[in-house]
Amino acid sequence: MRDIFTLSSVLRRAVRLGKLTDNPVRWVDKPRIDRRPKVRFLDNEEESRLRAALNSRDAEMREARESANVRHQERHEELLPSRPHYGDHLTPAVLLSMNTGLRRGELLALRWESIDFGLQLLTVEGGTAKNRQTCHVPLNEAATRLLKQWQEQVGGNQRIFEVTTGFKSAWAPLLRRAMITKFRWHDLRHHFASRLVQKGIPLNTVRDLLGHGSVGMSLRYAHLAPDQRREAVAKLD
Repeated sequence: MRDIFTLSSVLRRAVRLGKLTDNPVRWVDKPRIDRRPKVRFLDNEEESRLRAALNSRDAEMREARESANVRHQERHEELLPSRPHYGDHLTPAVLLSMNTGLRRGELLALRWESIDFGLQLLTVEGGTAKNRQTCHVPLNEAATRLLKQWQEQVGGNQRIFEVTTGFKSAWAPLLRRAMITKFRWHDLRHHFASRLVQKGIPLNTVRDLLGHGSVGMSLRYAHLAPDQRREAVAKLD
């Protein structure tokens, strides 16, 4: 469906430039699509399993690093950097996504200068944001704490996550470990929004936190606040 719209847009531009006399795609019957599809987020049990999988993965990687350093010390070789908090970038990246709703591209582009620990504020520059607008995301205590721990572990390099794979190589094994299926990295963003709505946060506030241009994009989460809707129709009794 997206390909049809993309092709139609290209041909429409060609008509405007005089390269074509008509856009044939405009006459194609386009299938009806659900503009508010069901969103995938983690239930409480799945979230617990994901966090447990991250913790066990970190523990294994820390143990492996400690064992490696014992061998290095016996051989009088230079020791590898310690891993006091996390095995690698995966846990802080996942938890930061769950607590901020950042897109993967925005996460990868983050620099330490983007974080204001005093104000507990994260800035997404317009050049890396999907809507090309700079936005400021408040950090809760969990996000602030993990960022401080991660900075302590890796130092103050420019980028917060010095990775090029976009977390893809570690994501699938993590989901298998946590026994979670049909869950994309982008669904962490849905999980963030869904939890907010379930806790009674207004959709307009969720829209602002997600950086959506209109509340229409955030309406996909409206059904997750059933108590408000039930209270509304109950007033007719």
